[in-house]
Amino acid sequence: MNTPDHGYMQNKAKYLTRLRLIEGQVRGLQRMVEEDQYCIDILTQVSATSKALKSVSLKILDEHLGHCVANAAITGGAVAEEKLEEASDAIARLVRS
Repeated sequence: MNTPDHGYMQNKAKYLTRLRLIEGQVRGLQRMVEEDQYCIDILTQVSATSKALKSVSLKILDEHLGHCVANAAITGGAVAEEKLEEASDAIARLVRS
């Protein structure tokens, strides 16, 4: 069985650690709501969590461009076009979020 070769694979452990921390932040938000914490405090934590997710997504996008898209560009043809379109769509989703 072939192991996928994604751009983020070299930093997979770092991403998993960061995502687990973000998961903890989300659980903390749930707890804050359950405990009737002050609105502004909750919103502050929501903002911090959103920024953390955005940071992870931008780093993975950067690795995708530097690895997957760059390799596809070397290959050329339909593969390159597909990867460029994927990257463009991903960037558009990030900008809208």
